[in-house]
Amino acid sequence: MNDAADAAAVLAERCVPCHGGSPLATPEEEAELTPLIPDWTKKERNGVPRLVRTFRFATYPDTLAFTQRVGELADAEDHHPAILAEWGKVTVSWWTHAIRGLHRNDFLMAAKTDALAKEMGALERVSDE
Repeated sequence: MNDAADAAAVLAERCVPCHGGSPLATPEEEAELTPLIPDWTKKERNGVPRLVRTFRFATYPDTLAFTQRVGELADAEDHHPAILAEWGKVTVSWWTHAIRGLHRNDFLMAAKTDALAKEMGALERVSDE
């Protein structure tokens, strides 16, 4: 499969319910999915790895609209991130609380968040701060 086909397949995939016994993403899954979310950074906080990205927007209302849409997407998938909205930027962090780590769902949601940001006119790529 090429990158475009991989991305389309990931965007079509739905999150699966997770619980305390769900498996962490395997190294193979991470190697497969990480290239589809190149602007995300893997960071550890309190011993828990997370996928983190900051998105920039031209106005505060654009920032809030994106925050709302990420929340709606999260609710539809029943998988919820940490979101920090500031003037002109939104930082989104995905991880699976139940397993204190990264699950395939987190990579799927990062890709879906990227697609949403593109749709909503996020500004130039910004690395996590």
